[in-house]
Amino acid sequence: MNLRQIFCLFMLICLNACGGKGASTSTTPTTTTPTLSSISITPINPSVAQGSSLTLVATGSYSDGTTAAITKDITWTSTNAYATIIAGTGVLTGSAVGTETITATVGKVVASIKVVVLGPYLQAVAGGSHSLILKSNGTLYGAGLNRNGQLGDSTTIDKASLLQIGVGNTWTTISAGEFHSLALKSDGSLWAWGFNQNGQLGDGTLIDKNTPIRIGTATWAAVAAGKSHSIGIKKDGTLWAWGRNFNAQLGDGTTIDRAEPVQIGTVKTWTAVSAGAAHSIARRADGTIWGWGNNSNGQVGVGPTLNINTPNQISTSTWVSITAGSNFSAAIRADGALFTWGANDLGQLGNGALSDRLNPNQVGNHTNWAIVSAGDRHSIALKTDGTIWSWGANSDGQLGLPSSEIQTNPVLIGDVKTWKSVAAGGFHSIAIKADGTLWVWGRNLEGQLGDGKRINLSAPSNIP
Repeated sequence: MNLRQIFCLFMLICLNACGGKGASTSTTPTTTTPTLSSISITPINPSVAQGSSLTLVATGSYSDGTTAAITKDITWTSTNAYATIIAGTGVLTGSAVGTETITATVGKVVASIKVVVLGPYLQAVAGGSHSLILKSNGTLYGAGLNRNGQLGDSTTIDKASLLQIGVGNTWTTISAGEFHSLALKSDGSLWAWGFNQNGQLGDGTLIDKNTPIRIGTATWAAVAAGKSHSIGIKKDGTLWAWGRNFNAQLGDGTTIDRAEPVQIGTVKTWTAVSAGAAHSIARRADGTIWGWGNNSNGQVGVGPTLNINTPNQISTSTWVSITAGSNFSAAIRADGALFTWGANDLGQLGNGALSDRLNPNQVGNHTNWAIVSAGDRHSIALKTDGTIWSWGANSDGQLGLPSSEIQTNPVLIGDVKTWKSVAAGGFHSIAIKADGTLWVWGRNLEGQLGDGKRINLSAPSNIP
């Protein structure tokens, strides 16, 4: 067989092995890239405080049924009326109270969401002639009388506008006394500043402090500053007190001042405290309330005894809210009924009379009270419908009413139904609405309203 014949035979074998067809060619399957169908934005129904930031996340839904977070080739935009947003990251910052529209765009696919920008204010307390304000970002501000360093700004100069206290942003709880201040940080540490003549700061000295100083190393759950004494509850539920004790307002069975916190009894179920001029009120986890200290006007609520040296139970009801004014007290029962007792020379008990009461007496017959705060001789309270009410002295406009006359019964302030919290001071009042905005009224000669004007206000005024 010659070479030509061998070659032909070889080709025949190859053709038979391939089924009689020509040589096959391999092909690579084509891959179709999924296309973006829609965009969803989270969180749903977002809100952010003015001055604070929030990160929005865009999730894409694709033609192949998959979903994935979109991190590239996306553009975020806002109207810039109430918030600004970084185009490529989704980081939004609230700039003014209102509702902002945010849009996410990838190619021709667009999605929008509305973000509510709230006011920056979270908590407000009113002292004798100064105020402390906690913002939602954990920063602390103060205004008003500062001659004993109660504003904590390292000076003793009064301030008529809100100024930040230090640079910390982990404050969680605040309380303002007549001339001193207390606060807690997120780690449970206790800090104090201001007047310290009777040891009310709790640092073991009698020296005023014009900047916050840490008190001990314990972790705390609640604090209350009175005229010249302080009360606190530690994380373990124990009750502690320090400062002036001339009227047994510390509750330790003596009338000896304490420059450091001293434990009151052995009970470990305390949940709330409030301090007046020279008396104290506290609540336990079972809803019972207890009082001690000066009882010259019946402010402790346990009858005619002049001074009560240790905590005594006040009635047998179950209570949800307590407050101690200068020489009177108020509380809301579990059914929403409001009760007051103590001094009533200017109608601060709100019961239609001007006589002191030695035991809790109900104010009217409404059972929709939610929060009450007692000042020097006036009271402010919220109902569950979001309305705000006031009664008592009104010499400086602290009731938020056009007339300076005292009110012996609760009077509605305006027609707003979005109030969230209230605080009554010596002669001024503070409140925060549900939208996080701050409102002030009453005496302002020491700058305690924080509006920079030192002019008394007889109606709630917004502080930006």
